[in-house]
Amino acid sequence: MTKNILVSVAWPYASGSRHLGHIGGAYLPADIFARYHRIVGNKVLMVSGSDAHGTPITVRADEEGVTPIDIVEKYHKEFLGYWDKLSISWDNYTTTMTENHKEVTHDIFLNLLEKEYIYKAKTLQAYDPSENRFLPDRYVEGKCPKCDYESARGDQCDSCSSTLDPEELIDPKSKISGNKAEFKETEHFFLKLSALGEDLLPWLETKEDWRPHVINWAKSFVKEGLQDRAITRDLDWGIDIPVDDLGDGKKIYVWFEAVIGYLSASIEWSNNDESRNWEDWWKNKDAESYYFIGKDNVPFHSVIWPAILAGYGDLNLPTNVPANQYILIKGEKASASRSVGKSLSEYLEEWEPDAIRYTLASVLPEQADSELSESEMIRRNNEELVATWGNLVQRVFTQIENNIDNINEASDETEVDTTLLKSGEEAFNNVGEHIEKVELKAALQEAMRYVSKVNIYLNETEPWKIIGEDSKRASRILYTSLTAIDACSNLLSPFMPSTSEKVSNAIPKESNNQWSLNSIKIGTQIETIGHLFKKFD
Repeated sequence: MTKNILVSVAWPYASGSRHLGHIGGAYLPADIFARYHRIVGNKVLMVSGSDAHGTPITVRADEEGVTPIDIVEKYHKEFLGYWDKLSISWDNYTTTMTENHKEVTHDIFLNLLEKEYIYKAKTLQAYDPSENRFLPDRYVEGKCPKCDYESARGDQCDSCSSTLDPEELIDPKSKISGNKAEFKETEHFFLKLSALGEDLLPWLETKEDWRPHVINWAKSFVKEGLQDRAITRDLDWGIDIPVDDLGDGKKIYVWFEAVIGYLSASIEWSNNDESRNWEDWWKNKDAESYYFIGKDNVPFHSVIWPAILAGYGDLNLPTNVPANQYILIKGEKASASRSVGKSLSEYLEEWEPDAIRYTLASVLPEQADSELSESEMIRRNNEELVATWGNLVQRVFTQIENNIDNINEASDETEVDTTLLKSGEEAFNNVGEHIEKVELKAALQEAMRYVSKVNIYLNETEPWKIIGEDSKRASRILYTSLTAIDACSNLLSPFMPSTSEKVSNAIPKESNNQWSLNSIKIGTQIETIGHLFKKFD
């Protein structure tokens, strides 16, 4: 039965260049998952966009002496270039600056306000006296009170993933001046998570297939008792509050409106074409929704966003939140801003996009942090893509091209031929099962295992040796191999769409199923495609 699959992907701050950790953390896994579901016939809506209102943007603007909009426009354009080169198949990639996003955010705000899930209260907010300004939470750094991490932010600790308020930090300092932060009273709107969280634990108890680090953290967070959380801040950059109760100089806080982006991006996609209906993914109880994020976003997507959705009512809660952990470079979290690993732009200048996709997919940090070095990337490229997959395609194509006049007929299939093709059918089932469970690294391993089986079959049957004395048997071997190669290209297409399409298009087929074996007529002339991947020294 055809399913509606919503693929929601973390919104990157338009504040700086991305690195491999970002791509492997959320964007590549989401694209692999979405591509598979489209191939098997499901209706997929994959959405995200550039977060234009995060504090990192204003920090970067201050550093460069420009306006926040200058920073947003620069990096949003850069991100669009990434997605194009890496073949990330968005249905809608937008920004949080659209009028549509503001309207949807205001609708949710006013709905929750009317239901008394949002209320006003006075609170303390960090203040930098030397700069004479209130500090957004990410402008405050100090020691985490829960794990003693020295560089925790005023909204969250990247080490233990705890959500924080600036006043909880030990020895909080202003990131602008480096001075000790003071705290002044100010009035803001709060989200009443203490009431919204009441029904979350029974819902979380049903999520037996969530990754352990996600579900365990979410349950623990709810069991501790959710604390009400401010959703406005003293800012001059962000979405206006839809009521005037607080006066000037305040905006909706980015953590509240950014998660609403999944809904607003879906509505925007729907508004662009009358034949589309966003409600098919958000209000259809049989639809499934998956949120691809990094582990630092687990609190907002496994607990706070579901609480907002439940409070608003009549919208689907997440089916799964397959948060990835971190990709590490020499033991540290990849970070372009801290010069840990090269930027994505640098890799795209040196590497073929599918090779980047493959090497990242092979080490996805699904259950634990994964170490990735450039030497390991090169090894996988040379040994697995060039020597195993690329070489298989090249030698079978070459044998057929060189002997096409002698292979118009074929002998009957033998047991070894039948076994190889049967293994291909099993591979489609196995790879599909892994992807549907969001076990993408295992799915890629299963696909490459079949590539290796085809290589073994070819080495054992040696058609190049018997072509002169038994052309019919050689024909059968070569076209069995070609059928298997076509299957391999389909199995690998969610992971490496460009090169897989290149291989598939070069093979004329009597059938063209994208997720099963295809029938290829003996004597078919194939196209010359050259080498799929370049080898690194």
